[in-house]
Order: sequence, then structure tokens, then C-alpha cells
Amino acid sequence: MRLLFIGDIVGKPGVNIVCQALRGLRKREDLNLVIANGENADSGSGITPAIYRKLKEAGVDCLTLGDHIYRKKEIAKTLETESDIVKPANYPPESPGKTWTTVKTTFGRDIAVISLMGRVFMRPVDCPFHAIDRVLSEIPASIGIRFVDFHAEATSDKQVMGRYLDGRVSAVIGTHTHVTTADERILPGGTAFQCDAGMTGPHESILGRDISSVMETTVTFNPKTFNVAKDDVRISGTIIEIDRNSGKATGIRRIVVDEKTAQELENVV
Repeated sequence: MRLLFIGDIVGKPGVNIVCQALRGLRKREDLNLVIANGENADSGSGITPAIYRKLKEAGVDCLTLGDHIYRKKEIAKTLETESDIVKPANYPPESPGKTWTTVKTTFGRDIAVISLMGRVFMRPVDCPFHAIDRVLSEIPASIGIRFVDFHAEATSDKQVMGRYLDGRVSAVIGTHTHVTTADERILPGGTAFQCDAGMTGPHESILGRDISSVMETTVTFNPKTFNVAKDDVRISGTIIEIDRNSGKATGIRRIVVDEKTAQELENVV
């Protein structure tokens, strides 16, 4: 089977290019499932129910989130009622949302989807290693394909998680830094791994934000609003091939869709 994971969707430009290109991309790449990190989808921080629905209608099967999960408080009800969006599993049990979920592929197989938050240079959260052990013990053995989005800052944190879960899940793909890493590989136990899938949004920017505002605040300490940038919009993601029977990854590669390609994919019938 072929799974596409879309890296952090940033603001309206990121949402729009996903909506424009995804149906054509699903057909071109013969994708069986699409998962996306949507925590920055609304103006660069948080996600709303309307954007959640828009991404679902565009062809995203499941949404993972991260440290900006509750920036838009109205998403809480969606997190409680919908089955295809998850919170970080190491968040407090009282916080809104599900710690893991299952979604169906195009061929009817259930896949478990889990989101985790890292701790290095991040806000204080519970131990992600203990959390994933707990979640994996809850998932039925019959669900052999398991995907983990590890939303973390440090590559060391992500590499430890990849090794910790090698052979226990199908893929561990990182998010949060908005910078694609070139370390995609299949670990010895059959788990696909990459430190960061990158950013889906405007790349003529600093991590998706207007360059001049970020530079001025950084250099002078003069506070500016960091608006989402607009130019050089791309989808950044990772395609993972997984054996249906064993749940082991058999292939992994980075993918980038620029604005020109998105226009071409929009016309794929």
C-alpha cells in the first residue's frame, strides 16, 4: 500500500494548494491513504472546524496535530466528536481529543494513526515513550499498520523515537520544524523514518512567515506581527510503501509539489 504524509500545513496558502492538488496527486501516485499535519492551518497557528472540513473534502483521510492544537478553541468539539483527527497522545487525558484512531485505506484495511509531542525545546508534556507504549498496548494486534507523527524540535529526540519504535510501527515521521530533512530511510526492523516531512505552505518565507517582519523583530526586538507569507507555495510530504500483510515499510521517498505542478494536478481526471 502507498501512504502519503503531508508535512505541516501553514495558513491559507498551504490549505489552498492541498485542496488544489490532492485529488490529482492521489491518482498520479496511486495513494491508498493520506494523512496530514494540520496544526498550523489557520493563519499559521491552530485549526478551525471549517478548515478541518475543507481538508477532509479535499481528500485528506486523517489529521494529526501538535503544540498549537488548541489555539482555536472552537476545534475542541471537533476533536471530541470526529474519528479522523487526533491530539498528541502524551497530552493530559483530560484534554480534548483522541490519543489514537483508525482510518480505512482505499482497499478497506484499518490503519492506526498516532500523534506524539517531543520534549526537547518544547512545552512540558508527559513522556512520549511511555505514552506510545500505552497506546500500542491498546491497539488490537489485528491492526498491523501503524503510523506515528512525532511532533518535535530536536532531531536527536526524533531519532531516539524512531529507534525506540523500530519494528513496532510502520512509520515514524517527524513534524514541527517546517524544514524537510534528507534522512529518510527504512530502519533495520522495517520502520520507515524521517526527522521531518517539511512544510506545506509558502517557502519564500521564514518557516512560513513574512521574512521582513521576522527579521526586524529578531534583529531589533521591535515586535511585529508574523503574518503568513504568500509566495513559492509547495506541498512537502513523504510517500511510504508498506507491506499489507506484515505492516513493515518497504519504501520511503520525499515528494514536493510546487505551484506549477499543482495546477497540472488540478486538471487530472
